Amino acid sequence: MARNEEKAGNMLNKWITMKEEYERGPNLKRKKRPYLASECDSLKEAEYWRRQVIKDIAKGVGEIQNAALGEHVIRELNDKINKLIREKRHWNKRITALGGPDYNRSEPRVYEGDGQALPEGWGATGESGRSRYFYFGAAKTLPGVRELFEAAPTKGKPKRTRAELYKTITPDYYGYRDEDDGTILELEAAAEAKLVDEAMEEWERDPQRPKLAADDSDEEEIVTGVDGDVDSMVSAATSAAVKAHVPLPSLDDVRGAVLDVKKSSLLAKLGLGADASADSKS
Repeated sequence: MARNEEKAGNMLNKWITMKEEYERGPNLKRKKRPYLASECDSLKEAEYWRRQVIKDIAKGVGEIQNAALGEHVIRELNDKINKLIREKRHWNKRITALGGPDYNRSEPRVYEGDGQALPEGWGATGESGRSRYFYFGAAKTLPGVRELFEAAPTKGKPKRTRAELYKTITPDYYGYRDEDDGTILELEAAAEAKLVDEAMEEWERDPQRPKLAADDSDEEEIVTGVDGDVDSMVSAATSAAVKAHVPLPSLDDVRGAVLDVKKSSLLAKLGLGADASADSKS
């Protein structure tokens, strides 16, 4: 009975192991990393090889901190780290091409934090400065390297932040106070007069423009005649007396009418009646 249970347990263990290997994929630990990232066609394998490269970089950065390794070992180790960094970027591009995330844009380069590169113009630089040569750990103090860093030109004025740029923005930036000094108004007036003169000259040169008369003398006569008619009409309108078709009361008549209304209302309140009002009028 126990023999059957052992066989069942072994079969179960084999099935679980086979399932884990199937989910994990082929055993890449026994395979050699491809020389070119383009030779890998599996996204899972590309992710695995990228992690292996990152582990090698971290291991190299830790080893190069030891200044007792010797100059030649340190130089070779620094070259190896830079080569691995370039290889990791190739794997990042391959992962993006296979449909994975873009690590070149999103990942923080923690392992490069210890590295120091010469300023631009002092070494090989590639696109966006990503192919620059970095010096790690004890490689910064090697003979010849320290002198390069000391002789490298310092950076210029630091770039201002967005908040600092906003502090310098005034209404003048948007053109709200351009007309306060009057200079721009004078320039606009001169430019407008020039444009009007050019338009008039172009209109006069146009052979298809409408003509008011045969020559200029007739045009002057027409304009003079119109001006004379307008002046005569204005003078006639201002000099004519206003005549009313209905007789209008004078100011004294209006005052008397108001006074009579007030008297009649007062007598009505006192109860004297219309006789008293007639006596008062007489």
